[in-house]
Amino acid sequence: MKRFDLLNRLSALEQKGFVVYPRRDLEKVFPEDGEKALEKGLQRMCRDKLLVRAARGIYVFAPAVPRHRGWLIEHIAQALRPGDFNYVSLESILSEYGVISQIPVDRLTVMTTGAKGLHKTPFGTIEFTHTRRSIPDLLERTLVAEGHPLRIAKKQAALQDLRRVGRNTNLIDWDEANDE
Repeated sequence: MKRFDLLNRLSALEQKGFVVYPRRDLEKVFPEDGEKALEKGLQRMCRDKLLVRAARGIYVFAPAVPRHRGWLIEHIAQALRPGDFNYVSLESILSEYGVISQIPVDRLTVMTTGAKGLHKTPFGTIEFTHTRRSIPDLLERTLVAEGHPLRIAKKQAALQDLRRVGRNTNLIDWDEANDE
């Protein structure tokens, strides 16, 4: 993996909206590199600050970060749980709806059909909380929002999620919560 090749290939992919790469995707972008060569190349590109290691096996194209900072953490969450149904809920989305006054600056709260977990990245912490709801139910309770890589919970669904997982409800503005 050469610096020039990385810049050319990942810049072209950025134009299509790709800035976060699981290692398996980078193997496809650089098929000419064997396993050892790819590993050494990734280490070198991280050291040269062309890639940022966001989590184990997840890389971010560093030159694209300023242009994609808004939803970067959601792209990382997507890459961490590719086979699961994930959506932004709990405090993160309730803050966007104005239901809670505190804005979680460095934390993204995500409901997932996968395992619960906490992932600290250079771009913030991602908190996955498991849900046993069915996919059809989740589709009904969420919506696609402009610019968001992940689906987001509807306001009432996020409130139900908050209560269901036993989170603190003291910060909720109930007038705003009940306003549809």
